[in-house]
Amino acid sequence: MAKRLEGRVAIVSGAARGMGAAEARQFAAEGARVVLGDVLDEAGAKVASEIGDAAVYTHLDVSNEEEWKAAVGLARNRFGHLDTLVNNAGILRFGALEQTPLEEYELVVRVNQVGCFLGMKTAIPALREAGGGSIVNISSAAGMYGVAGVVSYAASKYAVRGMTKVAALELGRDGIRVNSVHPGGVDTPMIAREGVAAVDREAAGMANPIPRIARPEEVAELVTWLASDASSYCTGSEFLIDGGGTAGMLRPAFED
Repeated sequence: MAKRLEGRVAIVSGAARGMGAAEARQFAAEGARVVLGDVLDEAGAKVASEIGDAAVYTHLDVSNEEEWKAAVGLARNRFGHLDTLVNNAGILRFGALEQTPLEEYELVVRVNQVGCFLGMKTAIPALREAGGGSIVNISSAAGMYGVAGVVSYAASKYAVRGMTKVAALELGRDGIRVNSVHPGGVDTPMIAREGVAAVDREAAGMANPIPRIARPEEVAELVTWLASDASSYCTGSEFLIDGGGTAGMLRPAFED
């Protein structure tokens, strides 16, 4: 059976752990060669080493345009071209709007929003040269509706959703498809780092029609589909993977 990403070359940002690592592993399993970018050098290099010859790691601060240029250059020099970009890197900070320091707000926007912008801007010439390809921007369910306590994160993820549509409109005639993925809760180290205990993460998922949070591999499967030819008529769209959390509000069944 043919592999879905045979011959593809991808950059995955934020690939040292969580969803990014799962995406890189899934891409390689489906035949792609992958440049893993992150600022967590030891962890990122370990993931690339585990994947093997189909992967290479590079330090990538997504808010730094020169480091994006280096990552694109590495993909082209090491693997011959670039046709897939996954803007996965992101950070999360909790806090009420009135208590959020400007510096913290700007940090989240710079990583989540500016990082996505720079990734697309830098990769577009290489994707165009390759004859087209796919860009997958990881937004969030928080880019679809308001979430109290994460003003900077929500703002940045709404921006990713908007930029995705602009890019799809501008790049469609070049054969470059651009879509956004909007996960709900995902069991990753990012939310653990922000002090969300395992029991709290599981409880948060219980409000969904599918009463749990997602596994990184489930998001990676959707991203793989969007990178493949199976999604060849999809661009400028949002793909929710949230266990039905945005479908509406559950309520207890009526008692007799």
